[in-house]
This record gives sequence, structure tokens and C-alpha cells, in this order.
Amino acid sequence: MAETNNTADVAAKKGKDWFKGLKAEFHKISWTSKDDVTKQTIAVVVVSVILGLLIAVIDFLLQTGINFLVGL
Repeated sequence: MAETNNTADVAAKKGKDWFKGLKAEFHKISWTSKDDVTKQTIAVVVVSVILGLLIAVIDFLLQTGINFLVGL
């Protein structure tokens, strides 16, 4: 019975050590500011919309061209 308790104590200590290490690593993280995140989000949305429109135009032109060729 004592051996089982010892194993549980070792596992608990390893778990505590792991969380201490995790906390230490989180303190090393350099978080971006709210303004930077907002600007980057806007940039991603704008680029996504532009690329979506570009793909839609190319798709429309290809579809129109193929329909024209099939109709000949």
C-alpha cells in the first residue's frame, strides 16, 4: 500500500512541476497589442474579400468562355 502512495505522490509532483514550467513559459510569451491584432484582422478580411472577388470574376469569365465555345 505504501508503494502505491509513493507512486501517486511522484505523479502528483511531476504534474505540479509541469504546470510550474508551463506557467514560466507563458510569462516568456510576447503578446501583441490589441491595436496590432485589430489591424491584422482588418488586413486579413480585406485581402480575403479581394481574393474572393478575383476568383469570382475569373470563374465567371471562364464559365462564359466555355459556354460560348460549347454553343458554337
